[in-house]
Amino acid sequence: MQEHIPFVSLVESPKRRIAAFLFLLLSMFLATLDNQIVSTALPTIVGEFGAIERFGWVASAYLLASCAVMPIYGKLGDLIGRKYVLMAAIVLFLIGSLTCGLAVSMNTLIAARALQGLGGGGLMVSIFSLNADLFEARERAKYQSYASLVLMTSGALGPILGGTMTAAFGWRSIFLVNLPVGLIVLAGLYILIPNRRTGRTPRIDYAGAVLLALAVTGLVLWCDSGELFGSMVAPLSLALLGTSAVLVFLFVLVERRAPEPIIPLSLFANPTVVLLLIFSAASGSVAIGMVNYFALFLQSVHTLSPTTAGLFFIPITGGLVLGALVSGRLMSATGRYRPFAIWGLTLSALALATLSLFSSSMPLALIAVIMAFHGIGIGFGQQVPVLGVQNAARGGDVGAATGTVTLSRMVGASASISVYGAILAHGIARFQAIPGVGDLTGLSPAAIAGLKEPARSAAVAGYADAFTMLFGFATAICLIGIIAAFALRPAVLGTAAEKPKGSSA
Repeated sequence: MQEHIPFVSLVESPKRRIAAFLFLLLSMFLATLDNQIVSTALPTIVGEFGAIERFGWVASAYLLASCAVMPIYGKLGDLIGRKYVLMAAIVLFLIGSLTCGLAVSMNTLIAARALQGLGGGGLMVSIFSLNADLFEARERAKYQSYASLVLMTSGALGPILGGTMTAAFGWRSIFLVNLPVGLIVLAGLYILIPNRRTGRTPRIDYAGAVLLALAVTGLVLWCDSGELFGSMVAPLSLALLGTSAVLVFLFVLVERRAPEPIIPLSLFANPTVVLLLIFSAASGSVAIGMVNYFALFLQSVHTLSPTTAGLFFIPITGGLVLGALVSGRLMSATGRYRPFAIWGLTLSALALATLSLFSSSMPLALIAVIMAFHGIGIGFGQQVPVLGVQNAARGGDVGAATGTVTLSRMVGASASISVYGAILAHGIARFQAIPGVGDLTGLSPAAIAGLKEPARSAAVAGYADAFTMLFGFATAICLIGIIAAFALRPAVLGTAAEKPKGSSA
């Protein structure tokens, strides 16, 4: 039998609840847009500050800091209430934005981006956790589909706004514009959302927080160790991975004794939570991790210009919108999320497997259709981990569970980006040098497009073989997620998960 879980919304008035949700969406847009808007401004920033060797760290510093603190924010929300935790994250994000806008060197900008990330990580976790306080589980599925649209919109508008604002007002404007918007959000949240007192003594697990942050930092750095140390299996890379493993071991020891652990280990005793974490990591790997590689695939294998390649993201975006809206409404109507987990990664697996088999011979029109199906798959599965984990977690640990599942998605994305890069580099390096041209590693997509036959065909074939391996590996990641989805017990949102047969009530 499934036991119904009573729900009391944080905001009683339906109109006030919708207004509060709109401010939460604006907060999410602020955080996700900022991570995208920087990309087109980076060349201008490098032109002013130099230090091109630290180019990637402007983005990596934000990702690293936000991943490290996600579970910590979730736990703090469980202990002291989510309203003020979210507002503190916004204030920290705005201070980081102001510091970025006033940066005087590449090093100060990287440090400021890390400060921004400390706030941005809390924004995402607190917003999803507050949604759990505003809407009951079935209704939440519908509203979180709108959150998916915000994520999609910020990803599409970010590079465009970044280039436009940099050209019109200078690169500092892309950070300083956060200040007035953030202050409006703070005022709206303060007025509209009450702080629900938890009744729990806020005993902060400082040792667990530090160990977790260091372990996640080490893991994310290891994912980038191919760039840092030349290989993910270089001695320094393995030392970094080993250090992270030791930190995880110490973290578990601390959490077993902590009165209020940052991540309650009881979460991992729930098989539904564990399976959804695996699904979330796999979903992040193919939904976020593949984005840049799709662009490179279209430019190098099909020799499209960057502008034309960008048009192929319209089918992905359209599919994501369709998948998110349809799945949100069906999950809201039926309460079932397991079928969408299965179908979501199945569609992505079929799309990636097809690209692996016919990467260079497929007509562009068919590639657009396949990318649309991949987008639908992403939309189907995007909300499942958060909704499922919130449904399975104990009421007092919703924030910690939300932070953990959000972290798993981001770590899955970070790890896959690095592994995909290593696979692609290995595939290109093993290809023989082209007579009169040299190694493929020194050829940009634009240079490949400008080659004469037969050199051009040889270069395209080399990249096509490398992408065959990359898409095949991504398909294998999908299969891991699909296995986890099939292993989920059927559950209805708003009820406790079904107990195994033979267990006591």
